[in-house]
Amino acid sequence: MMLCVLFIAAFAAAARASDVLEFTDDDFDSKIGDHDLILVEFFAPWCGHCKRLAPEYEAAATRLKGIVPLAKVDCTANSNVCGKYGVSGYPTLKIFRDGEDSGGYDGPRTADGIVSHLKKQAGPASVELKSEAEFEKFIGGRDASVVGFFADGGSVAQGEFLKAASALRESYRFGHTNVEDLLKKHDDDGEGIVLFRPPLLSNKFEDSSVKFTEDKFTSAKIKKFIQDNIFGICPHMTDDNKDQLKGKDLLVAYYDVDYEKNPKGSNYWRNRVMKVAKSFLDQGKKLSFAVANKNSFSHDVSELGLDGSSGELPLVGIRTAKGDKYVMKEEFSRDGKTLEKFLQDYFDGNLKRYLKSEPIPENNDGPVKVIVAENFDSIVNDESKDVLIEFYAPWCGHCKSLEPKYKELGEKLSGDPNIVIAKMDATANDVPSQYEVRGFPTIYFSPAGQKQNPKKYESGRVERTRWHGPGFASVAVGLNRTHW
Repeated sequence: MMLCVLFIAAFAAAARASDVLEFTDDDFDSKIGDHDLILVEFFAPWCGHCKRLAPEYEAAATRLKGIVPLAKVDCTANSNVCGKYGVSGYPTLKIFRDGEDSGGYDGPRTADGIVSHLKKQAGPASVELKSEAEFEKFIGGRDASVVGFFADGGSVAQGEFLKAASALRESYRFGHTNVEDLLKKHDDDGEGIVLFRPPLLSNKFEDSSVKFTEDKFTSAKIKKFIQDNIFGICPHMTDDNKDQLKGKDLLVAYYDVDYEKNPKGSNYWRNRVMKVAKSFLDQGKKLSFAVANKNSFSHDVSELGLDGSSGELPLVGIRTAKGDKYVMKEEFSRDGKTLEKFLQDYFDGNLKRYLKSEPIPENNDGPVKVIVAENFDSIVNDESKDVLIEFYAPWCGHCKSLEPKYKELGEKLSGDPNIVIAKMDATANDVPSQYEVRGFPTIYFSPAGQKQNPKKYESGRVERTRWHGPGFASVAVGLNRTHW
């Protein structure tokens, strides 16, 4: 019986064991310097985003054990260290090198994303390749590879290459070699840089490798060469590279992309996208292309108003750098004709921008105007009016607590025809790109005559002198918050 109790106790203790280190105000400075590289999460126990991250963070810590440690700091109990590093929202993740803050972690907040990101951070920025076997293994991976071939390991060219690798290590894979046989086989000039695309993405529309052709090796030129060529005509968009792709005008074909289980099927549709894409790119048209798994990017598919359960045919949408969206409504044809027509209409300016929007309210006479995507321009962007707009989510507890105070504010200011108090369900409507909404509620002030420069409301008052009527101060204080 005693053995059984001890076993249960030991099992319970093991179940509670965590591979995430915990730092406090008292030991942070002494412990952080013990690690060459470490990721630290600054969190609050009540934070919903922190709770969602916790199992992913724990899983990543276990998988990275012995490679890169992960730690956490409870900011509600350790305000000094959180204040020192400027933590203003939760969770905040920072990477530390040799005890120094080297910047925020902006990668995917999943176990796979964290592991992938930190493995790239660990070890040298560029892997030294000492044999043909090491070289072949390196360029045979799932991601593109950049390899420098240098006869002299101490050359200026190699130094500039390593500098570029250090700057871009988070995003791309780098290797270098001084092996004479490799230089002879892959570079006749004694030094050079070659970008190798993943073998899985090999296709007849572009070369499988691209050579750096500049006369002079500088880190700036090397970085530009990589960024201009790394993705090719139509890359496979994943959690790891999505941020590098989404900052531009981008067409994505969403379908059952799976390069592990079904590379042939994945390339079948990708090749059809590439054929059409190349014809437009050869005409000098400016647009980027990608394919993505529709289940992994179900949120993007939904944001385009597309049905992700609609079968094997790709679903196609364009999102511009400004956030405008265009959707291909016709079924993707195997000959590529529907995609070709969609792109021609896009470049000719004949497509209507897609907006995810609730219906415009039939009656909108209340003290707080209801904004949807379809009436945003007519109400919020009315140049003659000052508009205070709350972006909320129906499930948000803070939003529900704010509602009576916000309504009271609307009632107190309803007599001024030049002021509009408004709200928008940001989960059911597209939010214009100049309004950055990362949590709820988020409030912006859109001044008359300055509609392209809305001001995020983050204090207990609105900086507008004529808004000091009776009772306004008490209402404004009710809008104050620390972390949303």
